[in-house]
Amino acid sequence: MNDDSSIVRLAAILRKEVEKSRPGERLPSSREIMRRHGVSPVTVSRAIAQLAAEGRVVTRPGSGAFVTSVRTPAAEAPDLSWQTVSLGDRVVDDSGVVSLLAQPTDGVIPLTGGYLNPELRPVRELSAAGARAVRRPGSWAVPPLSGLPDLRRWFASEVAGTVTQSDVLVVSGGQSALTHAFRALAAPGEAVLVETPTYPGALAAAKAAGLRATAVPVDVDGVRPDLLAEAFALTGARVFLCQPTLHNPTGATLPLERREQVLAVAAAAGAFVIEDDYARYLTRGPVPPPMVTLDRHGTVVHILSLSKITAPSLRVAGLIARGPAARRLRASQVVESFFVAGPLQETALEFVGSPGWRRHIAAVGHEVDVRQEALLTGLALHAPEVEVHLVPRGGLHVWLRLPQETDEAMLVEAARREGVLVSPGRIYYPSEPPGPRLRLTHIAAVTLAELGEGVRRFGVALRGLEP
Repeated sequence: MNDDSSIVRLAAILRKEVEKSRPGERLPSSREIMRRHGVSPVTVSRAIAQLAAEGRVVTRPGSGAFVTSVRTPAAEAPDLSWQTVSLGDRVVDDSGVVSLLAQPTDGVIPLTGGYLNPELRPVRELSAAGARAVRRPGSWAVPPLSGLPDLRRWFASEVAGTVTQSDVLVVSGGQSALTHAFRALAAPGEAVLVETPTYPGALAAAKAAGLRATAVPVDVDGVRPDLLAEAFALTGARVFLCQPTLHNPTGATLPLERREQVLAVAAAAGAFVIEDDYARYLTRGPVPPPMVTLDRHGTVVHILSLSKITAPSLRVAGLIARGPAARRLRASQVVESFFVAGPLQETALEFVGSPGWRRHIAAVGHEVDVRQEALLTGLALHAPEVEVHLVPRGGLHVWLRLPQETDEAMLVEAARREGVLVSPGRIYYPSEPPGPRLRLTHIAAVTLAELGEGVRRFGVALRGLEP
């Protein structure tokens, strides 16, 4: 028998005996082990030495080997540092998005976020619509890749103008629509123009697509067409992302004349306009028609999502485009996720086709009016030193200019300690912000009393930073 294999075999036998023994018990003598297993003194010595090296026995010259209190050695901590080198530069940055999706802990009031609070969501109606939807024949089969025909037809009718069912691709919410649009319309390394400030999720999606977000300033009427033209000329960009109605975060709405100017500037540059119409159902009073309805030549790629007006998990949106751009968008959808789940599309179709849909829109519109007034009143009372950029005609937010000496990050942290969540302005800028800003949301707090208390706490945090 090979000496090495004999040692391994004997060590295994003795190891099992040790496991059955109590700490302090003596192993059989070397002579006894030799007799039992027919091995040499060297084999016995080396096998016991192996157990001693494992910490299972301790040897005492002249006395023998004794069982120790065996502690299972802790598993070696995994070393993941190699991934830092392999991953290279960070491409996907979710920090700005995660902060908007964070759920408050007990006792903390949210003045941030972009969805209706649970009490305003049409949960009962959506549940009923979902129950009807899953009973439809074929709900769990593969749907048409561009989306259910009836749902595409509904999106087209909502946008109106010359938009038809064939122009609509159903995708998984507005964020997914932005991702598809960036990937389909621009190549990695290219510039994409964005309003500044702008929605952080758009900045994250552009970065993930390998694009360079370039800022175009806005004023109280939205993006400035003259600076947009200059930005196209300087960067050679072929895509501009725009929120013409209740721009997030400022609340600005582009007048009709500016919409027409933006289209003309983009057409002259041979560029696309991604029109994110996220707030269509949150407006109060008349607004100009969507830019896609003013577009005759396929310049505009339009996004209309249902998540903001219904519930976060109704991830359904219509992505409207024409020509080769539409084919590229559909290819992006098919490669990434094949299609939007049939039961979710059926649920959306059931709900928007029910009487409860229009009732819900009216109820939310009334709540927006009441809550915006409460937020502005609370700011005037508890934080008169902040400046409201403008009073939006609807929407979920107000955009605040803080006193120039305010440390924005310290204020956000101070507010958190006071038990209120606010959204820092810096995450809305693709480059350096012009000064301290905040976005406050009035729709996330469950009650008006909670909203008022949140504004009061914000005022306390702000005053606590004063020298």
